[in-house]
Formats: sequence, C-alpha cells, structure tokens
Amino acid sequence: MINNMKQVHVYIKGDVIGVGFRAWTKIQAKLIGVSGWIRNVFEHPDKFGPGGGVEAVFQGEDVKVEEIVEKIKEGPPVSRVDDVDQYFQHPKEIFEGFEIRK
Repeated sequence: MINNMKQVHVYIKGDVIGVGFRAWTKIQAKLIGVSGWIRNVFEHPDKFGPGGGVEAVFQGEDVKVEEIVEKIKEGPPVSRVDDVDQYFQHPKEIFEGFEIRK
C-alpha cells in the first residue's frame, strides 16, 4: 500500500484561523478518502505572517491527494486562502484516518 501512496505536506497562508478551516478540511478529507492531520501554527511568522497559518499532511492515492490540495486552495467560504506551499514526501508512517492536532 505504501508504494502507490502519495504524501504532501502543505502550509496554508491567509485568513485560515478561527474560521472553521480545520474542521472543514477534516470533512473534505473524509469525503475524498485521504488520511493525515491538520493543525494551526503560530510559531513561524517567517512562513505564515504574524497571524499564523495552517499546516497539514495528506496521504492517499495520487488523484485523491491532488483533489484535497485543490479543495484547500479554495477553502471554506468564510476563509481566505492566499497561498499553499506544497512539499511532496515519501511516507514514513501510515496515518489512520484524519485528525485535527493541537
């Protein structure tokens, strides 16, 4: 399973904190069928700006990972996504489901 699995680590910039972005992403991940995690990040103003941003890892089949990345570029209606940095990685562990991390 790990051979045909794709993993992407993303950093999401914009108005994405306090607008339900993580919960919305968890629903999208479940609908699309990818696993991984998402969390708010405040300790990297160099990467996200002074207001923080969101970091996530998505794992799954190629097309599903691409689909979730396209979804988060839009974000939920109440958010504003300015930029999404993507880093493709070789999976070192397999995630069960999708979780919101603190």
